[in-house]
Amino acid sequence: MPIPEDITGDEIDKDVRQELQSLPKTLAEDVAKNLVMVARLIDEDPEGAYGYSRVALRLASRVAAVREAAGFAAYASQKYSEALAEFRAARRMTGTVELWPVMADCERGLGRPEKALDMAGAPEVHKLDKAGQVEMRLVAAGARRDMGQLDAAIVTLQSPELASNSVQPWTARLRYAYADALLAAGRESEAREWFAKAVEADRDGSTDASDRLAELDGVEFVDALAEDAAEASDEASDEAAQSGEADRSGESGGVSAEDRDED
Repeated sequence: MPIPEDITGDEIDKDVRQELQSLPKTLAEDVAKNLVMVARLIDEDPEGAYGYSRVALRLASRVAAVREAAGFAAYASQKYSEALAEFRAARRMTGTVELWPVMADCERGLGRPEKALDMAGAPEVHKLDKAGQVEMRLVAAGARRDMGQLDAAIVTLQSPELASNSVQPWTARLRYAYADALLAAGRESEAREWFAKAVEADRDGSTDASDRLAELDGVEFVDALAEDAAEASDEASDEAAQSGEADRSGESGGVSAEDRDED
C-alpha cells in the first residue's frame, strides 16, 4: 500500500521503535511507516488502517507492537474475532494485562457478553492501572446492557471514579455511559444531569454528550445546507408552476381575430 512521502517512520513511540530494533534496519523502517499509517487512519478510515496493519503484520508478525496495532485496527473495523486473536498474541509476547478490557469488549462484539463478565471478575483486573479498571467497568456495564440487565449496568458504573469531581481522561466517557444507561432505564431527569456532567468533562469532544443533552432539552438542530437546498427547490417549483399557468393562459384565455369576426 502507498506511503505518503511525509511519513518517515520516526513518528512512532520510542517504545515501539525499540521493539523494531530487533529487525534489519530497512525492514524496521518499512514496518514503522505502516504503523504510523495505522495510527493516522484508525479513527477516520478504519478499513484503511486495517490494510496497513496487515502489511506490517506480514513484515513483522513476531513483534508485539505490530500484533497489538493489528488488533486495534481489526477492532476498529469490527473484525472482533481477528482482533481478539491479535490481542491474545500480543499479550502472550509481553505478559502484560493492559489489553484485558479490550479483549473483553471483543467478546461482547462476538455476542458473548457472559464471557466479558467472566473476564471482568478475573484476577487480571486487579493488575490493571486505574484507567484500565475504569475501562473494564465500562465493558462490564455494556455486557450487562447486552443481556438486558439495565439496573445491573447502572450499578456497575456507580463507583468512586464516577462520583469524583476531578476530571481524568476517562471521566467524560464514564459519565456518558452512566447517563446513557439511566436514559435507557427511563430515568430521564437523572440522565440529563449526568449528560451535563459529561459535557463539563469532555474537553476534547470525545463524546456527543452535548448533542444528547440538547435532545433532552428539546433543541432541534437545522442543517443549513439542506434548508437552503429545500428553499431553492421550492422556488424552482413555484417558478415552474407560474410558467405553466402563463402558458395555459396564452393557449385558452385569449380571443382570436377570427372569433371576433364571427361575433
